[in-house]
Amino acid sequence: MTKYEMETIVNFTEAEDTACIYTYNVALKNKLARYAEKYPSLCRLTAQTEDGSMTYEVPKKRLTIMLTSPMSDERKQKLREKCLQRKDSEVA
Repeated sequence: MTKYEMETIVNFTEAEDTACIYTYNVALKNKLARYAEKYPSLCRLTAQTEDGSMTYEVPKKRLTIMLTSPMSDERKQKLREKCLQRKDSEVA
């Protein structure tokens, strides 16, 4: 299976309270597995395939999609300087 075919799909309707998350993404599968272990009443594994995909069901109100704004060059430079200062103080 190619990486192009290894997709992640988040599916829900306005009529239902749950969302289904189908994924091959290792980091997301691990995150969902930890969440399901910690909160079994909120997240459950509903399907798993031999080729590595997993499907979980979670309440929609627990799901967030977050878009982040791009950083300006000025902000990036300030963060670089701050990191360098922190690095210098750890060495000293």
